[in-house]
Amino acid sequence: MRSLAVLGATGSIGASTLDVVARHPARYRIGALAAHRNAAKLAELCAQFRPELAVIADPACAAELRARLHALGASCRVEAGPAALVEAATGAHCDTVVAAIVGAAGLPSVLAAAQAGKRLLLANKEAIVMAGALLKAALREGGGELLPLDSEHNAVFQCLPRERHSLAAAGVRRIVLTASGGPFRGRRRDELAAITPAQACAHPNWSMGRKISVDSATLVNKGLEVIEAHHLFDAAPDQIEVVVHPQSLIHSLVEYVDGSLLAQLGLPDMRTAIAYALAWPERIDAGVGALDLAGAARLDFEAPDLATFRGLALAYAALRAGGSAPIVLNAANEEAVAAFLDGRLGFLGISEVIERCLDGLPPQPVTDLTAVLDADLTARRQAVRIIGELSA
Repeated sequence: MRSLAVLGATGSIGASTLDVVARHPARYRIGALAAHRNAAKLAELCAQFRPELAVIADPACAAELRARLHALGASCRVEAGPAALVEAATGAHCDTVVAAIVGAAGLPSVLAAAQAGKRLLLANKEAIVMAGALLKAALREGGGELLPLDSEHNAVFQCLPRERHSLAAAGVRRIVLTASGGPFRGRRRDELAAITPAQACAHPNWSMGRKISVDSATLVNKGLEVIEAHHLFDAAPDQIEVVVHPQSLIHSLVEYVDGSLLAQLGLPDMRTAIAYALAWPERIDAGVGALDLAGAARLDFEAPDLATFRGLALAYAALRAGGSAPIVLNAANEEAVAAFLDGRLGFLGISEVIERCLDGLPPQPVTDLTAVLDADLTARRQAVRIIGELSA
């Protein structure tokens, strides 16, 4: 039986993970659950799954969590703060960590889980974007393993041979990541100036949190996935292609040197990827229905519009620049998206903030976690200043 720590338990990935876990009580138990501030939901989950440890990232919510747990009759240890997230990811209560904390806040616990030799199921793409080389070194040092939860990278993982030392040795020519195109596919840039947060969060195919929904609308999310694919699969930028596929039924493809193109298809439901990662190398029921190919009728593909959706082009540029550039990209995007969701920045301002931060902060070497966090903080300060200028 595997013991899980679910970091980001109250979010969409956490909910899908716990849904799969509940279907297989003989295979999985929950050792720890962690959330940011939602003490009410976390308490309910603790009452249902009975973990040993409950972690609330915001210490101001710890008293509420304890009170709610007491009221529900759930007896588990409660800890709070960043150090507690690391404990949740490294303790003896788990052998598998589902890393679903959104944004840079998830990085320390991801690195700690890798160093502790855990099986790491990674949904936090920002962690590998910011510190891909450090994460891979931590995995080698700790003896852990990394399985991607992003539907696109999970699909690539499924299409690659199980044993491989490199893409070249496996005969891989390129990786093709599919993108839905988001809610504004087909629109011109001048049509996006007045976009509201509610419109940006209304994804046509996937049910996601607000931040990742905006990232999907700007195609920054796909850019982060390109950088993630580079680290996960040791793929050069020119080996990673993005194609818009509005139906979101093909989740990614792998092309081999003999001309074969392998694709992973399925309904747009994250439980498929989660179940595959949880049970790998086996497969288990995920609660996801069958894909009706005849009913789907057609599969469309088109090239992404990089002029309108600048986020994807900027991510490729950051990947090629290397060093701290991906950290700057991620930090600037997080600050810009937060400002957009708060009504302080226009939709098109998101890519402008990212581009100006990348232009103003030349890439620096990244050798350790301190360098990562310094680059992140510097980029955030720059982004906040630029947001202030754009909203003045």
